[in-house]
Amino acid sequence: MKIRKLLFYLLAVLLGGCVPVLSLHPLYDEKDVVFQKNLLGVWVDDSNEPEMTWQFRHPDESKKAYELTYFDNQANKGIFTVNMLKLEGGLFLDVYPNHLPAGQLEEPNEAPWPYNSLFFIPAHTFIKIDLFEPASAMKNHVGKDETIDADTLKILSSRYDYLLNMRLTDDDAFKKLLEEDPNAVKHQMVDHTPVLTASTKELQAFVCKYADDTRLFTTEIELIRKKTEGPQRAPEQDPNDSPAGRDKKPAEKHQSDKNQ
Repeated sequence: MKIRKLLFYLLAVLLGGCVPVLSLHPLYDEKDVVFQKNLLGVWVDDSNEPEMTWQFRHPDESKKAYELTYFDNQANKGIFTVNMLKLEGGLFLDVYPNHLPAGQLEEPNEAPWPYNSLFFIPAHTFIKIDLFEPASAMKNHVGKDETIDADTLKILSSRYDYLLNMRLTDDDAFKKLLEEDPNAVKHQMVDHTPVLTASTKELQAFVCKYADDTRLFTTEIELIRKKTEGPQRAPEQDPNDSPAGRDKKPAEKHQSDKNQ
């Protein structure tokens, strides 16, 4: 447990202290899952010097799940399965690591997907979507004390086509909620960290009740989507693939395929 705890908090430092609330059960039932193609693509938090990049793909057209690859500006990344769901008119994302951390446990940054180490147990976390609309509406979301000139708006609109504002969970803020209402949702404390144990149905009721409470959905993220041309790129190589599979020469693979 000490190794897991070390891994968990080292990765929290990479996220600027934001440790997500984890759940043993998903937030969604299959009937709740929706798919919106406008989530696909590459999203950044800054048009000039992005600190984070979120890339959504749809690797299996027979399913509604997305594949999310997350990059930071230090080349650390994580890869996750994401399901979008609608609850009482609101949109949420259920995020689950589709690769467990690899590499030396003592050196989490050596893992192919270091952000997956945030999930020190196979668990889900949740994200609330506050805004999801075309970038042409950007001028409608400028703060009262902010301005955006027509030329800047034109440049941004030529490079980016969608806005996505989200709120992530944070376990420190969540602990305050539990301190005030220990029975708000079923959970278990693991090394002073709350892990949700409620069923999917119970989670949905809890999330709907506290959807606008910053003690649950705390950290605000604003992203803009880069305009793209052509089809999506193929997903990256699975880091758990065997070396033999990766080292197989193209000619050998072609001959193998012909013989089948």
